[in-house]
Amino acid sequence: MRIAVIGATGNVGTAVLSRLQRAARDREAIQHSGYDTSGGMEGISITAVARTVPDTSRTPYDGVDWHAIDIGTDEGKDALTLALAGADAVVHLAWAIQPNRDEAAMHRTNVTGTANALAAAGAAGVRQFVCASSVGAYSPSGKDTRRDESWPTGGIQSSHYSRHKAEQERLLDAFEQDHPEIPVARLRPGLIFQERAGSEVGRYFLGPLVPKILLGGLPLPLIPIPKSFIFQAVHAEDVADAYWRVVARRASGAFNIAAEPELTPERVADLLGARRVLGFPVRLLRWLVGASWGLGLQRTDPGWIDMAAQSPVMDTSRARTELGWEAKHSSRDAMAEVLAGLREGKGHRGSPKLFPRSEG
Repeated sequence: MRIAVIGATGNVGTAVLSRLQRAARDREAIQHSGYDTSGGMEGISITAVARTVPDTSRTPYDGVDWHAIDIGTDEGKDALTLALAGADAVVHLAWAIQPNRDEAAMHRTNVTGTANALAAAGAAGVRQFVCASSVGAYSPSGKDTRRDESWPTGGIQSSHYSRHKAEQERLLDAFEQDHPEIPVARLRPGLIFQERAGSEVGRYFLGPLVPKILLGGLPLPLIPIPKSFIFQAVHAEDVADAYWRVVARRASGAFNIAAEPELTPERVADLLGARRVLGFPVRLLRWLVGASWGLGLQRTDPGWIDMAAQSPVMDTSRARTELGWEAKHSSRDAMAEVLAGLREGKGHRGSPKLFPRSEG
């Protein structure tokens, strides 16, 4: 069973490699998957693709066949076709959220890169394509009703992340029509957290001028959060387990992935050490975020505020029923971990993306 992971050095990619290597050591898990167990690594071999190869002497990057490929280029598409030859499954995770002042650069990785990955998978004759979509792909929704996988994936147009995820969904739809013989699965997780992502999250969304000690490290009398900021989170290890279950079952279709409970303003305030929540208008917060982003004071553009206010709360019944998936970490635990990681600058020394803050 040969599994190729595209975008294998970031938050989710590192967790997926760890989960696949654990499965490779678990003969029973492989036997239950229905695949031949006569090959190496107890029947699993892993091919990984990243723009920059990590330190392969460190777990979980060791024992992996690495390829340094820029997937957003024509040359990258050709290289991907060679790298994916003979793969039973492809897990496509590569995604850029910076530089968010250069949407064309992000689009090249996110949308063109996905198109190239799909073209390479089709040319290589892979047996399954599994893609990292997101709650951000969904069209706007109120928060009072949970939405299942049938909710439209038109995106939120004021967010580059959401627009790109919606475009990615259309590419997957077209690939399914052109290649009915290849099962296509797409996972739509909520926010994905773990302690070792703390430094990366700080770099991508906050920047060096925002004091990380305020993120749950000091008690606050109150915190301003809009009432519509109700969202879902999941631990990276639990997302990785969902990817493994999709691959092991050769599942297809869309799967919402999130832990319980949903994170309300009150629960977020508690995690941040605030005594109470001050309701805050979304428009005003969006203006403040946009102004501070425009001045270079922090790295979150205002489109993320729109996603927080408008993305649906997901129903995850399908993942539980069809994959037997359950989150082992609560959403509160996952967020508490990333807050601790943010304060302490935690990361993974072997990764070119997850490196600790002290090495930045």
